[in-house]
Amino acid sequence: MAKEAATNHNSHPTTILLMLLAACFVVATCRGETDAEKLLKFRNSLTTSNGGDSALKDWEESPTPCTNDTQNWTGVRCSRGIVIGLRLENMNLMGMIDVDTLSRLPGLRSLSFINNSFDGPMPSVGKLTLRALYLSLNKFTGEIPSDAFAGMDQLKKVHLARNHFSGQIPKSLAGLQKLLQLNLEGNSFQAKIPDFPLAHLTLLNLSYNQLVGRIPDTLSNFDATSFQGNKGLCGKPLEACKSSISKKTILIICTVAGATLALAAIVAFSCTRGNNSKTSEPIIVNETQETKALKKYGANNYHDMGQNEIQSSDCYFVNSQNDEISKLHFVNNDREIFELNDLLRASAEVLGSGSFGSSYKAVLLTGPAMVVKRFRQMSNVGKEDFHEHMTRLGSLSHPNLLPLIAFYYRKEEKLLVSDFVPNGSLANLLHVRRAPGQAGLDWPIRLKIIKGVAKGLAYLYKEFPGVTLPHGHLKSSNVLLDNAYEPLLTDYALVPIVNKEHAQLHMVAYKSPEFNQTDGVTRKTDVWSLGILILELLTGKFPANYLAQGKGANADLATWVNSVVREEWTGEVFDKDMRGTKSGEGEMLKLLKIGMCCCEWNAERRWDLREAVEKIMELKERDNDNEDYSSYASEDYVYSSRAMTDEDFSFSVAG
Repeated sequence: MAKEAATNHNSHPTTILLMLLAACFVVATCRGETDAEKLLKFRNSLTTSNGGDSALKDWEESPTPCTNDTQNWTGVRCSRGIVIGLRLENMNLMGMIDVDTLSRLPGLRSLSFINNSFDGPMPSVGKLTLRALYLSLNKFTGEIPSDAFAGMDQLKKVHLARNHFSGQIPKSLAGLQKLLQLNLEGNSFQAKIPDFPLAHLTLLNLSYNQLVGRIPDTLSNFDATSFQGNKGLCGKPLEACKSSISKKTILIICTVAGATLALAAIVAFSCTRGNNSKTSEPIIVNETQETKALKKYGANNYHDMGQNEIQSSDCYFVNSQNDEISKLHFVNNDREIFELNDLLRASAEVLGSGSFGSSYKAVLLTGPAMVVKRFRQMSNVGKEDFHEHMTRLGSLSHPNLLPLIAFYYRKEEKLLVSDFVPNGSLANLLHVRRAPGQAGLDWPIRLKIIKGVAKGLAYLYKEFPGVTLPHGHLKSSNVLLDNAYEPLLTDYALVPIVNKEHAQLHMVAYKSPEFNQTDGVTRKTDVWSLGILILELLTGKFPANYLAQGKGANADLATWVNSVVREEWTGEVFDKDMRGTKSGEGEMLKLLKIGMCCCEWNAERRWDLREAVEKIMELKERDNDNEDYSSYASEDYVYSSRAMTDEDFSFSVAG
C-alpha cells in the first residue's frame, strides 16, 4: 500500500499537466474564431482582376480590425470594437462572396461591394442580418429567387443597379416593410412591378429594365425618371395605359364626339359674337385645349412644358352676361394701359394648369403677349386687402422678379396679368425631353441662374421683413428664364392672400420638414426650398415630393443626394447633361455643399438666407487652382435628415 501511494504521488505532476493541457484545449475550442480570423478567411475567397489582393493587404498588419470605433483594416466599419460593416468598393474584387463566413460576424449590418467584378448568381444574403446592401456596378447574372430577401425585416437600403439580373423582381423584396431605398436600375428585370409598401420608401429607381404593365398605384407619386427606359410600362407618372375598346364602346364614343363637335360649332359661333356682351367674369370657352393639357401634364405649372407642345387656340376670351362691368387694375405705371375688353378680345392659348389654377397666353391686338393666371383659391381675402397686397407687389422692382402688370378682382376669382416669357421655365429646360443633339444647360448658365435666384430671394426678404414666407412657392417651374438665361421669380409673396387650407396642401413651403413635424414654417423655410432648387439644378433630377399633396412629403431629393454623397461621392450626383464642368468641378462641389446646408432637416441648424446668398455669390465659373477642395467631400457637410437618426445611419457605409 505504501509503495502504491508513493507511485501515485510521483505521477501526480504529470496528471496535472495533462489536465491543464486538456482544459486549455477546451477553452480554445469554446472561444471560437475571432472577427479577425473570420475576415481573413473571408478574404481568402476573394481575388482581384490582376491576380493579387493588394487592396486588402493591410488586413495582416494589425492583429484586430477594430479598436473601439476606429477601423484598423481597409473597408471595415467598427462600433465599440465590433465589426458592423464592410465597404469594399472600387477594388477590382472578384471570386466568391463567402456569405457563410460573413454570417458568423454577429454585428454585421451593412455590406457594400459597389463597382467590382463579381459575377454569377445573387449571393445568399438572406443568411445575413443586414440593414444596407450595395451590390451595384458588378456582373451578377440570372434570376433572383423569390424568397431571396425573406426574413430580412431590418433591411432598409438595397442597391443592385447595373448588373445583369433578369426575371421578376423578387416578391420578398417588395415585402420589406422598412425599405427606404431601392435601386434596380440598368438590369434586365421583366414582368410586372409588385406593390411596394410606402411607409418609408423615399428613393426608387427601376429605370432601364424590361418591366411591363401598369405601375402600381402605391408607386405612382414617384418621378417619371424612376421608370424610364421600360418600354412596356404605363400609368402614372408615365403615359396612361391603353385598353382594348369594344365595338359598342366605340359607337358610344363616336356619338358623344359628334354631339361635342356640334356644341363646339355653336361655341365657335358665339366666339365671333361675344365681344358685344357685358362682363364681370372672363370665361374661356375653348376648354378642350385645357383638358388636353391637364391630361398630359397633370398638376404641372404652365412653364413646366415645352411651348411647342400645345397648339394655339383659335378661340377667344369671351364675356359672361352681367350688368356690372369690372375694371382691370394696373399696378405698373411704366406699362402701356389696355382695357379689359382688349384682353377679352385677345386670342387665347392654354398654357397649362398649376396648383392655383389655369394659365393662358393672350396676344393683344396691339402686339404684346401677356400671361393671364386665374386664381380661385383666394376667396377668403377681402377686396381692400387684395387691392392693397397687389399694389404692394406692383411696387416691387428687381431684375430677377417677374413684375406684376395688372390684376382683376371678383370674390370667386382673381386674374393676375404679367409678361409672357418665351424661354419658359427652369423646370422645362431641365426635365422636358430635348431634341436630338440639343445641348443641356452648362455649368456657367446654371451658376448664373442660381445667383439670380438668390438675389431675387434676398430682395423679397428685404421688402417683406415682417412676412414669414416672402416667397413661399419657390420651385423650378416658378423660375422663368429670359433669352439671356437671366432668372425671373414668379408666384412670389402670395401666401398672405391664398386660402390657408389650399396653401398648406399645395405650396412648396408647406412640404418642408418643419411643417411636417410641427405644422409650422419659419423664415428659414424658403431657404429649404432654395436648397432643394440647388440640388435639382446640379443633379438634373426632379424633386418628386413636390408631386405629393399635403403634409408628410419628405425631402426625397435631398435624401438621395445625401445617400449618394456618402456612398459614391460626386460621380453619381451631378447631371450628366451639364457641360463645361472640367474647370469648375470644385465650384460645383461648393454649391453642392451650400445646397446641403440649406436642406438641413433641423431648421435651427439650417443656414439663414443671408449666409446662403453670401456663399452663392462667392462662387466662380472656374476653379481656383490653389484651393484645396478635398474638405468639401468630407462627411462634415453631409445633409442631415430626420432619417439620419436611425441606428443604421450611424456609420457611413449604411448611408
